Amino acid sequence: MTLSGWTREPLVHFLIGGALVFAFFAWRGEEVDPASRVIDVDRETQAQIALGYERLMGRAPTDAELDMQIERYVREEVLYREALRLGLDRDDAIVRRRLSQKMDLIAAAQAEAATPSDDTLQDWLETHPDRFARDARYSFDQLWFEEEAAAQEALTRLERGADWQGEGERISLPASVDDEARREVQDRFGEQFVRSLDPLEAGGTWQGPIASGLGWHLVRLREVQAGDVPPYEDIRDEVEDDWRAATVAARKQEAYELLRDAYRVEIAR
Repeated sequence: MTLSGWTREPLVHFLIGGALVFAFFAWRGEEVDPASRVIDVDRETQAQIALGYERLMGRAPTDAELDMQIERYVREEVLYREALRLGLDRDDAIVRRRLSQKMDLIAAAQAEAATPSDDTLQDWLETHPDRFARDARYSFDQLWFEEEAAAQEALTRLERGADWQGEGERISLPASVDDEARREVQDRFGEQFVRSLDPLEAGGTWQGPIASGLGWHLVRLREVQAGDVPPYEDIRDEVEDDWRAATVAARKQEAYELLRDAYRVEIAR
């Protein structure tokens, strides 16, 4: 995609608009000059500080509370500028991760606020019945990691042909599950893990990382045997939650791929 075509995409406009909203409510109307020794807490900044307090507490701050919030803002600004002066924003994995997460949130915001119609949800149920089958049975292999970054690095190695049995961190979970009912998988791995299994494609490919209450997992879903699907009226809320989660994930990926097309990546071999 050319640069001019990229900039005309509606999703890009949405991302840029979201970024500006983040910047506005972070009380930073322009790029900070770390060399400056002047912190100007003007009336507009004070109003934003007061507004943030009101939204959080449900009431306007008293004079003393506003003074305290302003002092907190000044403290944050001082430490922020000194961190920039020291170059702590560069080559910092935590900072990179937080910023990338914010970009994901911007991309997903519209989908999270959407209200799908019953026709949309019924179509979703008919298209993905396996996700709602009560007696579904699963066969899969999984690798556990404490940190998402470690799981992502392992996925890269697996895609390059590494032996999966040499990957993963130690935990008291089975590396392989064969023909196990959905409820049994949920009891072992948690509800979040089971819900994350549903969008995966069965086959020989490692997928993830997916989250659970225990950490992060790479999963090779070998087989899914579907069971009975309850009537739509009985599981409408569950269908909506699943539709929203999948739509948010798709929106994040769509935003990433759109932005990714504007870059040339050179990987040394």
